Amino acid sequence: MSASRRSGATDELGPDEPGASGEPGGSDLLAALLDGMDAALCAFDAAGVVTHWNREAERILGWSAKDAVGRHGFAGWAVRTADAEEVQARLLSAMRAPGRQVHEFALLTKDGGRVLVRTQSAAVRGADGEPAGVYCAFSEVHAQIDLERSIALSEALFEDAEWGVVLVDADLRPAVVNAHASRAFGIGRASALGRPLGELLAQGVEELEAALTHVLAEGAPPAPAEVWVTLRSPAEGEQRRCWRNAFLPLASPLAEEPVPLGVGWLFTDVTEAKRGEQEAALLRFRTKQLHRAARAAAECEDPLEAATVHLDYALAGFADHALIDRLADAPRTPDAAGAVRLVRLAATPAGAPGPSVLTGAAGLPVRYEPGHPALSCVERTGCVRAEAGSVPPELAREWALRRQWPGDAVHALCAVLRSRGRTLGVVTFLRGAARTPFERSDASYAEDVALRIAAALDLARATREP
Repeated sequence: MSASRRSGATDELGPDEPGASGEPGGSDLLAALLDGMDAALCAFDAAGVVTHWNREAERILGWSAKDAVGRHGFAGWAVRTADAEEVQARLLSAMRAPGRQVHEFALLTKDGGRVLVRTQSAAVRGADGEPAGVYCAFSEVHAQIDLERSIALSEALFEDAEWGVVLVDADLRPAVVNAHASRAFGIGRASALGRPLGELLAQGVEELEAALTHVLAEGAPPAPAEVWVTLRSPAEGEQRRCWRNAFLPLASPLAEEPVPLGVGWLFTDVTEAKRGEQEAALLRFRTKQLHRAARAAAECEDPLEAATVHLDYALAGFADHALIDRLADAPRTPDAAGAVRLVRLAATPAGAPGPSVLTGAAGLPVRYEPGHPALSCVERTGCVRAEAGSVPPELAREWALRRQWPGDAVHALCAVLRSRGRTLGVVTFLRGAARTPFERSDASYAEDVALRIAAALDLARATREP
């Protein structure tokens, strides 16, 4: 039974008392509802007498329902005497105003402290439609501000955030998607809801789903995780991007035990920064390799051995195989004409890894077919790239062997060897199917290596000529 019924301050709270059947009456149900509310609630009749006081109000102020119900206003107990008249007038003004009225003022606790509360009050109408009293719900201001901040933060994240925000349910399907995330997916916000991540991403789905499953089971990871994903874009095709992801487990605050509601997934695109870091690290490594190669080659008495040293140092992390072909005739000038013939000078072992081996003592030309990338490189005096393309392994092997390369080569890069204005030969770098094709930055590095090899070959030729 409610506190007001126990005190006799009101005549009727709802339906009749429980009957013989033992079913709960309206007053018991009303008391249970009031006491179970998360907000503090009190009510006044038309004369300003307190008629209701729930447990949350008792928790905040310390005054029990027995202390509060039946008192006339808050004067002398819940507010200072100097403020009582103003507080009473502001609360009761809700009977004459439409809608709810919001006020803030300080209330006194039972132990003499003060609590700043925010109240929402509204009129209670009788059966005849006339004001019969006022109900007032209140909470501590800091708790209300925390709630409002949480709501404001949620709205900002889902509207104006520079990060993508996705709420993923327990089945790993997007339940809410903000505007930034929908642009990243290349799909409308409503269209992404409820769809498996595999329909939104072409690659990287396994890593993301594993991370989300871990968060649901174990909690949030200690640091953001970077994942490379491939997006499906109808207009631009597949795009590979790097996302930095943060994950937050979501649990219901209303359950006695934490009930997982899903995962809050926040991500931002760091592709350009990541590629910049990778390019800078690669440039540092290649610069160090060139420096090490120069120091090692300086200790070689034979210039041809110095050329193979440069080739071996360049191979690390760059290619799987490498070849040096020299011109069979005299060094070629830009205005030279006639067929180009190349002799294999050095090559890396085709089987097990090891240092380059000098070959071609017999001086027999390599059987390169017309239009071979190495021949084109000499004719153009510039880099030439070639690749087998997306073909079965058998055709890729045939493509490599027909060009006199190891059978596992699928990507090739030929750089011309030039010194003192003359072409001396070609250096060829080869990659297998496990590596990416050669890019423009790779061609620049190959040219740097070719300059050093060409200088060594030119020195060897100059020292051996009469």
